[in-house]
Amino acid sequence: MDHNPSFKPSLRLIDATMLVAGSMIGSGIFIVSADITRNVGSAGWLIFVWLITGFMTLTAALSYGELSAMYPKAGGQYVYLKEAYNPLVGFLYGWSFFTVIQTATIAAVGVAFSKFMAYLVPAVSEDNILLKIQMGVDSAGQARFFTFSAAQLVSIILIFLLTFINTRGIKSGKLIQTTFTLTKLLSLFGLIVFGFIALKGDVWHANWTNAWSLHSLNKDGSFSTYTTIAALGAIASSMVGSIFSSDSWNNVTFIAGELRNPKRDIALSLFFGTLIVTIIYVAANIVYTAVLPLHEIAYAAKDRVGVAASQSIFGNIGTVIIALMIMVSTFGCNNGLIMAGARVYYSMAKDKLFFNKAATLNKNSVPGYGLWIQCIFACLWSLSGKYGDLLDMISFVVVVFYMLTIIGIFILRKKHPNAERPYKAFGYPVLPILYIIMGLAFCILLIKFKPNYTWPGLIITLAGIPAYYLIMRNQKPADI
Repeated sequence: MDHNPSFKPSLRLIDATMLVAGSMIGSGIFIVSADITRNVGSAGWLIFVWLITGFMTLTAALSYGELSAMYPKAGGQYVYLKEAYNPLVGFLYGWSFFTVIQTATIAAVGVAFSKFMAYLVPAVSEDNILLKIQMGVDSAGQARFFTFSAAQLVSIILIFLLTFINTRGIKSGKLIQTTFTLTKLLSLFGLIVFGFIALKGDVWHANWTNAWSLHSLNKDGSFSTYTTIAALGAIASSMVGSIFSSDSWNNVTFIAGELRNPKRDIALSLFFGTLIVTIIYVAANIVYTAVLPLHEIAYAAKDRVGVAASQSIFGNIGTVIIALMIMVSTFGCNNGLIMAGARVYYSMAKDKLFFNKAATLNKNSVPGYGLWIQCIFACLWSLSGKYGDLLDMISFVVVVFYMLTIIGIFILRKKHPNAERPYKAFGYPVLPILYIIMGLAFCILLIKFKPNYTWPGLIITLAGIPAYYLIMRNQKPADI
């Protein structure tokens, strides 16, 4: 394939940082605080959940810097796992990434764009059902239907549009990413500033009077206390939302081959991007507690805390402001996810572990085939309507792969002690070990208290084992 175009290293540090921040910030920060508040029941613990998630994200990002400097090429985490362990472990990550992690996230972010667009254009609402087909009956004798809403249609159009733009070359995707990420960062900053200006003293005092009382908050305003172990389970359950909202920071590692100075800029962009987003997330949640009573955060309509907060800050126009903010946020987020994801499939295909055509670059020096096959799979998730459930279930698997990758730092230092390491993991070995301990605690608590969040994602990942050996037996996957 020597005749194929090669990646064009055209991304600067600012572009890489915007990819990190832009891929992280979607719609989660405006929504998941409702579920967190229901679980922990107090302002202090709400902020603590975001702080501990931010600490874990920063720690992981600082650790990944060493790996990205060692292997500054397309594929990122897939490459790190393959080098530290073996091709099977790398494939299982790539398999999970393609089947659910990236494609279902693209679908979910696309539908989130549609849901908030519906505030401005009601015709694209998820309640506007365009197609309804009966698909049989369930065990209780109730009819089951396949429905297709206007929101799903808009999501599919958005995914196709951004995929097409990214097939035109890295510069097209870069322009959208940097522009939209800067716009949403400034918008969030504005929301935070105006939120503090609009601070309601009585609301703030009420929310922070018993800020460290950990309990579940019921819809009628009552509380339910936890045992010590159950309290830990509640924190872990809460972190499913905050971890999902803080995920995809590693997308910049997938496009290392297109950075001008990857050995330096990936590590720096990981640090700056995750730090910026962590500060914004914590500040936004403090604003929520400054303008909304705790019960209104926990039980905001359809969990849309951002809408409720914006209405409190700006009045009726707040709904339009937050809808526009989230549309900008999700548009830029999906662009980053789409841009980065195809580079993983490219690396897998180079190793004969994905469709052969995904190993080629188009005339614009981007993996066009990988972009389109990712597009098709993401659109199928949009059609299914099941992406939200799967994303809850996959949070467990995402953290498992993060832990395996960070353990890989220790393995690679032993396997290749003399390898060039332009950047070494900050705080090694203390911070990487601390992340592994925290991640392990999170996963164990989810297995115990939220098994429905763990086993489905694990089953999807393990299904990749027979797929891997089938591919290896045939030496290469069939062309499409």
